[in-house]
Amino acid sequence: MADEYAQGFQAGQSGLIVKVPEAEPLVRAWRDRLDPSARAGVPAHVTVLFPFLDASRIDEGVCAAIGEVLGRHQSFEARFDHCGRFPGVLYLAPEPDTGFRRLTEAIVERWPESPPFGGQFDDVVPHLTVAQGQDETVVEKAEADLLTGLPVVAQVSSVDLLVHDGTRWRQRASFPLG
Repeated sequence: MADEYAQGFQAGQSGLIVKVPEAEPLVRAWRDRLDPSARAGVPAHVTVLFPFLDASRIDEGVCAAIGEVLGRHQSFEARFDHCGRFPGVLYLAPEPDTGFRRLTEAIVERWPESPPFGGQFDDVVPHLTVAQGQDETVVEKAEADLLTGLPVVAQVSSVDLLVHDGTRWRQRASFPLG
């Protein structure tokens, strides 16, 4: 499941993510080189929902509704202790991933017109993308390096709304969990 933030994004697209600043020291150099979304302004993260509503549809009412939906969920801890792969993608896998899945399900239940990744995948696997579209030898080197720095333990206490301005992803709002 490639991180759609990297390819084919347009001005007005939006997404909901959980930033994982605890992972930045480990993944930043690799992401800057191997994940185009990093160069477009997206920090280390686990996607909650992409694509979300077009930015033109996101007003105070939508933001209030996002806050209400997310506020019903308690903050939680996630531990990233191993890497995973999708075709062409290397990622850190959160354990447990239940908290991330519940956030995605709650947002999709409220906005069913915005299925995760446009409905491309039956099972949306929470993940922190480190590399995509790279040569296998590069990915293997990155994975070996990452494994020496794991685990990363993160406290998940908010979800951020990012909007693409045509050039970069920018944070538009942040919503605290309960």
